Parts: sequence; structure tokens; C-alpha cells
Amino acid sequence: MRKILFTLLIISPLGALADHIDVIEVALNEGCSLSTYVAIKDDFNSQWGARNGYQSEVFFPIQSNDLATVYWVGRSANAAAFGNAWDVWSKDLADPNSIASKLGARFLDCSTNVSRRSYDVY
Repeated sequence: MRKILFTLLIISPLGALADHIDVIEVALNEGCSLSTYVAIKDDFNSQWGARNGYQSEVFFPIQSNDLATVYWVGRSANAAAFGNAWDVWSKDLADPNSIASKLGARFLDCSTNVSRRSYDVY
């Protein structure tokens, strides 16, 4: 019984993964700290991501061939949900008074996207 319980505890985090992962490699601009970027990410999650089915984390490398960049890792339920969120984000950027536009300006001031990848998780 202990072995079964232990196995279930090890496997259970896998079920918590989203079905779609959005990974953006980011270089922080001069004068922008990791704590500032994380604060923008937190505002993104609470002000925009939560209502659009997209949540993010920032991965900071400890051991890597590139210690100068960080990784934005966004999660959504599936590729369709990501596409819907992307459509809303893109549309909202056109309105300078929108939350997306204000967050987008903060991201541009603080960071430069180096690359972007997207993954489906099974």
C-alpha cells in the first residue's frame, strides 16, 4: 500500500501540468532587475492572465550555458485556449488604455524577447 501511495504522490504533479506551454527566452534590459520583471509577471497574472486562462512563471537559470537570460513560461489549458488568449492580447494591444497595452509597455521597457517556443503537453 505504501508503494502505491508513494507512486501516486510522485505521478500526481504530472496531472497538474497544462496542456500547452508558452516559453519565451527573455533578456532583461539595462536597469531592469529580476524583481521588477517578476512584479510585471505577477501583475500580468492577476490583471490579465487569470481572466484569459493563461498563467505564467519566470524561470531563472542557476546552471545553464546562458545565465544572462530568463524564461517566461506561460501555461494554458490547450493550444486552442492559448490561441484565444493570444487573439485577445493582440486585439487589446491596439487600445492604449487597455490592461494588455499597459502591461505590454512595461514588458518592452524592462525586457527584450530573444526567442519563443510553444509546446503541447501529453
